[in-house]
Amino acid sequence: MDGAAGAGAEEGRRPTVVPAPAAAAPELSDRPRRRTFTVQEKLRVLAETDGAAGVGGIGAILRREGLYSSTLSEWRRQRDSGALGADARQAGTEARAAEPVVGGELAQVKRENARLARRLEHAEAIIEVQKKVAALLGIPLATPDSDDAS
Repeated sequence: MDGAAGAGAEEGRRPTVVPAPAAAAPELSDRPRRRTFTVQEKLRVLAETDGAAGVGGIGAILRREGLYSSTLSEWRRQRDSGALGADARQAGTEARAAEPVVGGELAQVKRENARLARRLEHAEAIIEVQKKVAALLGIPLATPDSDDAS
């Protein structure tokens, strides 16, 4: 082997120089985001796969859309349970808070409200008795965070 090839040379070949990576475009994020599909997109893909005839039709649709068969199975389950209805909303707390309380739920909420009102009256009565006992025994009950002036 000839020493004229230089340091880092292997059997007379020089190492390949790899250019430094270009700076990332500012519109690209450092971390990839998971794709999300609207209800309409899910229903469109489901309709296409339901109508796919022939061998490999569904596989071609899944490859074109970049989906897994498990995702398609999950979407079918959602559609069959009614979660992908025409007026389907996201199942979040905002959507639930906007829904009106109806029928039996209203009666249940009223019963719960009445039960809590009775518990509050009971607790206030106990507090009044405690105040009277403390006054009879000469024990001061005044606390700085008390909201009652008595």
